[in-house]
Amino acid sequence: MNNPVLFALQIYGISIVIAMLVAVLIKVMVSVTGRIDRGTAAKVVPLGEVCPVAQGIPDEDVAALSAAIFAAIGPHHILHISPTSRAWSSHGRAAQHTSHAVLQRPQH
Repeated sequence: MNNPVLFALQIYGISIVIAMLVAVLIKVMVSVTGRIDRGTAAKVVPLGEVCPVAQGIPDEDVAALSAAIFAAIGPHHILHISPTSRAWSSHGRAAQHTSHAVLQRPQH
């Protein structure tokens, strides 16, 4: 083989070795941090009084936020989700629709 081809193969081989070493290092870091997180998440249990949900927040948003909290800090319990009034949303829609209404002008 001539020299440039051999040099290209050497560079390619070195690149493969470096990529494999980085992949193994990332795998080790993920497994170590996963074990650390599992150990601390099991010990941390939120205690105390739970703040009630404010009026006007949709149940779907409360459920999504609860799922995000569970993913971030670990297990907890949802005590109560009650249906809320939707008056604020219907008033907002009415205001939006009337803001686009064509003004009735007297015809001359």
